[in-house]
Amino acid sequence: MDGNNQSTVSEFVLQGLGFTQNLQVLPFMIFLMLYVIILSGNTVIMILIITDPHLHSPMYFLLANLSFVDLWLSSVSTPKMIADFLRVNKTISFGGCMSQIFFAHFIAASEMVLLVVMAYDRYVAICRPLHYSTIMSLQRCTKLVLTSWLIGFVHSISQLAVILPLPFCGPRKIDSFFCDIPLVTKLACLDAHHLDMLVNIDCGMVVVTCFVLLLMSYMYILVTIRKSSKTGASKALSTCSAHITVVVIFFVPCIYIYVWPLKITWLDKILAVFYSVIAPLLNPAIYTLRNKEMKNAMKRFKNYVLGSKGT
Repeated sequence: MDGNNQSTVSEFVLQGLGFTQNLQVLPFMIFLMLYVIILSGNTVIMILIITDPHLHSPMYFLLANLSFVDLWLSSVSTPKMIADFLRVNKTISFGGCMSQIFFAHFIAASEMVLLVVMAYDRYVAICRPLHYSTIMSLQRCTKLVLTSWLIGFVHSISQLAVILPLPFCGPRKIDSFFCDIPLVTKLACLDAHHLDMLVNIDCGMVVVTCFVLLLMSYMYILVTIRKSSKTGASKALSTCSAHITVVVIFFVPCIYIYVWPLKITWLDKILAVFYSVIAPLLNPAIYTLRNKEMKNAMKRFKNYVLGSKGT
């Protein structure tokens, strides 16, 4: 990355979340604790699903992949943000900034598509239960997960192709805790208005398409639930409500920032924290505390660990 775009700017300055230097320790402790919970919570979910035969089903296979994606999504910017709370000079190299942009869009777009796949899985399970095992085979689930990663990669490469050729020769302060395209294009030494439009269109295609597909899936599910028995409807609603909660938590901030930006800096920061920290934090709780099978798996794992220690 030693092109002309780095002729005078080799690093950027991150202004963080806006806390004064005297108040850095408290947010450092809070976000460090949240990050540890994210890592441990999502790791536990993956271990349970991999090791417990009762959870070897398409739904939990996709959930394990969601936990894996969430773990990496939070790791793109959160460790840097935590470390910067204790630093006076919050700088990031040009290469580090471009890497954050690439991986943030890569992983976030992959998660959006994965959430659509999970909604499709619930649609098949509820609306076409007799064909579920055939439609949602392990082979097809694997292909769908790989497709989500491929779409995320293509989307991220297209975003990076827009920003890499830009010349950066003057201002280098980014008013956030991580690098993102709308913030970095403001620092380019040219009018980047048309590039912002391209970025919004590109992001909008991914975000809006996934969101519409999710709405369609849950609409069909809700219509089917109304025709079901009370017991089946209650279980289906419980499962789908967890998915819908995750969708709202993740998609609403992304729609606001990339599709319908109002350029309110403090709100952008809050929403960025929401989808990069809060969403990966809440996913383990939403999918485990409200899921009977996951609770039973945790009990079996706990008993196994205690039993092995007792021998």
